[in-house]
Amino acid sequence: MSNKALITSEFKSLQDEICKEIELADGHGSFHEDLWERSGGGGGRTRVIESNVIEKGGVNFSAVSGKLPENIQKALKVSSSNFFATGVSIVMHPSNPFVPIIHMNVRYFELDSGLYWFGGGIDLTPHYINSDEARFFHQSLKTVCDKLDHSSYSKYKKWADDYFYIPHRKETRGVGGIFFDRINEKSTEFSKEQLFNFVLGVGKTFAPTYTQLINTNKNTPFTEENKEWQYLRRSRYVEFNLVYDKGTKFGLDTDGRTDSILMSMPPLAKWPYNSTPAPNSKEETTIKLLIKNHNWVD
Repeated sequence: MSNKALITSEFKSLQDEICKEIELADGHGSFHEDLWERSGGGGGRTRVIESNVIEKGGVNFSAVSGKLPENIQKALKVSSSNFFATGVSIVMHPSNPFVPIIHMNVRYFELDSGLYWFGGGIDLTPHYINSDEARFFHQSLKTVCDKLDHSSYSKYKKWADDYFYIPHRKETRGVGGIFFDRINEKSTEFSKEQLFNFVLGVGKTFAPTYTQLINTNKNTPFTEENKEWQYLRRSRYVEFNLVYDKGTKFGLDTDGRTDSILMSMPPLAKWPYNSTPAPNSKEETTIKLLIKNHNWVD
């Protein structure tokens, strides 16, 4: 049985494994760890890396518990209850504009009533979209989804396309990935153990996929113009996380550690006024590919 103690232990191990692989791919920096406690119950391990390859990255683990806040009770349509939530959340902001930003989150939530669900996903936000790398990324996700069943990738990809969309910009945050929320035995045909194995599989896909993208691109030459474009694309990432991201809102609403929640913010972003990419440029090509429902897997 996948109980909360086992899930918590596996998520801790996942954090350890990913940090080790990111440090190897970075080759220069190492993670600094902050242990923290939540006044209402539980705590976590925030690990941050800052180097000349990963300019700012975080791999966070948390396991928190306590009385469910009233606003979340209303949002979830449940009565007063104690809750338990654990997960691993990752955001990497690379220095080189040709290494993409990546985000991953895997999480588990349960109430005293026995109601539980898993959530999470992984998505890629290139500053410059490389179609071959986008296909590689999506194929990696399809492979892990196919182990659950052959309809999961298309379903969770669409969910990601819809979720990681910036309405006020009329563009997606990046090339998408997969996203799922509140999945359990009632909302799917799978057992709790099958769903946990799937979620853990998503987590274990992160390191080999992203480290390949780091190793391929970390030494690619770039110009100051490339950096300025990177700062602009980072600004869109900030807009999504502060305006639309449910994880950010949940963390703040449950009195989580603010620095850990906002770890996802890039170290530097810019909002140039009325910026328009030059015709036929790499920047314009990227903008044109920031659309929903692009088929990256043949």
